[in-house]
Amino acid sequence: MSRPTKALINLDALRSNYRLAQALAPNSQTMPMVKANAYGHGMVPVATALADLAPAFGVACIEEALELRKAGITQPILLLEGTFSAEEVAIAALKNIWMMVENHAQKEAIINTELPMSVYVWLGLDSGMHRLGFQPSDIADVYGQLLNSRNVHKPIVLASHFACAEDLQNSYTQQQLDSFNQALASLSEYGDAQPLQSLANSASILARPDTHRDWNRPGYMLYGSSPFDHPHSNADKLQAVMTLTSAVISLRHIAAGEVVGYSGRWRADKPSTIATIAIGYGDGYPRSAPNGTPVLVNGVECPLVGNVSMDMITVDVSALTRVAIGDPVELWGPNLAVSRVAKLCNTIGYELMTRMPARVPRIYQ
Repeated sequence: MSRPTKALINLDALRSNYRLAQALAPNSQTMPMVKANAYGHGMVPVATALADLAPAFGVACIEEALELRKAGITQPILLLEGTFSAEEVAIAALKNIWMMVENHAQKEAIINTELPMSVYVWLGLDSGMHRLGFQPSDIADVYGQLLNSRNVHKPIVLASHFACAEDLQNSYTQQQLDSFNQALASLSEYGDAQPLQSLANSASILARPDTHRDWNRPGYMLYGSSPFDHPHSNADKLQAVMTLTSAVISLRHIAAGEVVGYSGRWRADKPSTIATIAIGYGDGYPRSAPNGTPVLVNGVECPLVGNVSMDMITVDVSALTRVAIGDPVELWGPNLAVSRVAKLCNTIGYELMTRMPARVPRIYQ
């Protein structure tokens, strides 16, 4: 009998979330982000499940792209950080891997490398996030150089990324959109050779139709989590893809005044029943989870008590009328949003999911 800790991955929910992204932007192409092991869900199974729906996939680096190619994924794959050497440019050309170009070194590598065929290029614009991309004042010159290179397939895609899209009251998204549109206008001299465009991430797909362009890039929403910290009519339609589950492996009754876990962090103020659950920070459950973090035992919320251990947590199940060894536990999933747990741990759901280690078996359903 195996340890009960598992991540159940609902591929039907994944496909439903992808179709929602498509339906919200029917005039855009929808490129799912499967970087970082598909946000912890398993890059190859996720891409395989979306292969009949998605026109292309987004990853962070060529190692991820080549893993998808080895698994038989044939769609174009975009390197969101671009390449890191001229050798990678040649590999990308051979493997139908698209490249983000965000600095002059990457641009020169594409233009000057001997290639067997032209490559598809996305031109990164720094519209205000100040992380990657060319400055708006440089876009026209860089675009012209790429457009005139025989190594570059046309059309080019002009792309940028929003810093605050999940905050619908923040005016910075509009400032970035204005910056993008101004940079686009600077390319009017190229006439019919205008670029395609890409802006929208999960939050802006869900809530900002004015940002929907030729290509949209959903990530977090695909995996069933809302990027917003409040209800939203579109985000509320998302279905959780990952259920992190385990089971009760031990029970004990303790007296008032007894402590639980490392460092005696929690002390019972009354006689209590404590359930030990087979999950810990070695399984990706955050060690920073405070006392009171909700855990579903038999579908009922019970509070975490004591420090999270490497392999176990302890939960106060005194309020349950019945509890036994082997009873099911949900740490996050369709009945307990990962973002709710993350907020209590002063982090975000993205981090909790992407940090899920290989130790936790993914069970695809």
